[in-house]
Amino acid sequence: MSGAQAWGFTDGRGTELGAARVPRRVVAYVRAGAALCDLGVTPVAVYGSGHDGEVLDPAKEGGLRSAGVTYLGPGRALDEGLLRELRPDVIVDVTYDGKSPYALDEAVAERAGVPLVALSVGNELTLSAILDRFGALAVSLGAAPDAQADPGTQADPGTQAGPDADAAVSAGLRAAEDALREAAAASGLAVLALSGAGPDQVHLARPQAWPELARLAGLGVRLVDPGPGPGANWLTADWGRAAELRPDLVLFDSRAHATVPGEALSGVRFTPWNPETPPSPAAYARFFRDVAEALRS
Repeated sequence: MSGAQAWGFTDGRGTELGAARVPRRVVAYVRAGAALCDLGVTPVAVYGSGHDGEVLDPAKEGGLRSAGVTYLGPGRALDEGLLRELRPDVIVDVTYDGKSPYALDEAVAERAGVPLVALSVGNELTLSAILDRFGALAVSLGAAPDAQADPGTQADPGTQAGPDADAAVSAGLRAAEDALREAAAASGLAVLALSGAGPDQVHLARPQAWPELARLAGLGVRLVDPGPGPGANWLTADWGRAAELRPDLVLFDSRAHATVPGEALSGVRFTPWNPETPPSPAAYARFFRDVAEALRS
């Protein structure tokens, strides 16, 4: 296409991707797709992970449903014929190990002849670095540089991109972090993050294994470490172990496949946590505000 702008991007695996023109039709893993939607790039469709079913998990949807984005079901069972019918220019996934896409077999993208971007979301990066990389991808796909701003904090539409716009992008997240820092200093509550795995089992999060939990700790939240044992991200135990840690506030996994905490933690405050929060400033600003409110309650 004459005059088309070439596109290039290096993903979290160090893979250099390119196309003769900027991709416009994006298919993405739901977490990545919800982030891109926040950042000003609306996917044509999203797919889920092995945890997901045939219906989009409300905890993960972000603004996807309201934007009318099609959900294709779990990525490992993706209908390749349907994928080709969607005519994607690029597929966007995440990677936890810096080697492989998380929710889609890379061979699917190869057979469709579509470049696959996998952005790192593991604990080798800080939350800030993760957000920066998603922001850079969104801009490369045509989003305005100030599209990352939390609603209500975006720069005036007539403002040119530059330092002032960049400041507006992070204003909402900075304000949420300031509120969280103040709430944490005033409360001193012990906070435990977990994912329920049934009536007899729970996964207890190791705070430094999760970029957003590490950020909470950096803002002064007193996160409880579950202690020694197997598991890099979680310590799997029974609910009695969770109670023994004596948390004042529990961040519970709000995804559809996780079990809601029961009577074993009676008398403890609860607030939802999506371990797959979309990597956008707006989504994390909302999460940080919710944690701040829970600490103040």
